[in-house]
Amino acid sequence: MAFDGNEGSPITEARATELTKNYREANPGQVQSYFFGRKIIETLLAQGGMGIRIYYGLDNGVPQLLAVGAEANENDQLGDGFIIADEASCGPPHSGQANFLNS
Repeated sequence: MAFDGNEGSPITEARATELTKNYREANPGQVQSYFFGRKIIETLLAQGGMGIRIYYGLDNGVPQLLAVGAEANENDQLGDGFIIADEASCGPPHSGQANFLNS
């Protein structure tokens, strides 16, 4: 099945609360979130794909997220002229004000 750019959908605050609470309870004291800035997201999208794929990674035991553009045929945009995003800001400590997603 090909990507058409409509993948993903909004969820309710209740569902988001449930999912993030489950993660925090299963992983106390661990990274809860990552923030990628607008510039890197726009750069990924400007590569002409249908969206962004997120990969999990580990750096010395610390979870990481890597973002890469993805084509309609579901292939990652890799190689010359394409970028892979990393080094997002993690929360904590960059979690912002306490809310139902992070506390």
